[in-house]
Amino acid sequence: MTDTAAARATTDETPVDANGYILVRRETPVATVTINRPAQRNAISLDMWVQLTGLLRDLDADRDVRCVVITGAGEEAFSAGADISDFEQHRSDSTKGRVYNTAVDGLLETVAEIGTPVISMIRGFAAGGGCELAVATDLRIAAEGSRLGIPVARLGITIGHREMYGLVNLVGKGNALYILLSGRLLDAEEALRIGLVNQVVPVDRLEEVTYRLAADIAALAPLSHAVNKKTMNQVLAKPSLDLTPDEADLPLTQFDTRDYHEGFRAFLEKRRPQFIGE
Repeated sequence: MTDTAAARATTDETPVDANGYILVRRETPVATVTINRPAQRNAISLDMWVQLTGLLRDLDADRDVRCVVITGAGEEAFSAGADISDFEQHRSDSTKGRVYNTAVDGLLETVAEIGTPVISMIRGFAAGGGCELAVATDLRIAAEGSRLGIPVARLGITIGHREMYGLVNLVGKGNALYILLSGRLLDAEEALRIGLVNQVVPVDRLEEVTYRLAADIAALAPLSHAVNKKTMNQVLAKPSLDLTPDEADLPLTQFDTRDYHEGFRAFLEKRRPQFIGE
């Protein structure tokens, strides 16, 4: 373990729920969200989908948080996905399934649309809903030996439109169908080849590489990140660029920010800019 990882491991984590299944650690300017059910391969229950959504919104509203890292507890899994023990009670018919799917969509939409950049730090399995969560994040760093996939056909269910939209935009139609129709879990190298993850690193360097990236992101202008994410979502929603006047003017809003003036002045003065998110 590196010195950075060792220091991080001793930092207090705060439970978000009564069971301690979700932990949050704020180390300004980076926050870490840990799915903490290692005995269940960090499976996500219905309540957890909802709680994670609220937590991500809270972190996005915290101006001291400039980047969020999502990970799973233990060495075995980022997340094995939705907790199948929930299915009898919460997914046994289409009426119940609608409520459950709304909770899943709520988290995935939140992760994709909040202004704060979100990184998945993947060790072990990222399967089903766990892989869908990773797909919704902005960046994915995986340890060697990780395996990713969405084997919903093994359970006789499908992914929703939002999950499909994110998957196809990330890896393309052909690779999305390969993932879904084969039901396979891809090894980290194949996931990297098709664009499912951004980087694959040795297990013992996973935290070092991920948190260095998070620190680099956090040091840059937070409004630039937020507007870039929003602009990307607009382009994906309207590939014809048939934008409203407000949408078309979105990139121009940065010229009116204090951070923009700080950024170009710092460049001219050959110093590090101090961005404040205004």
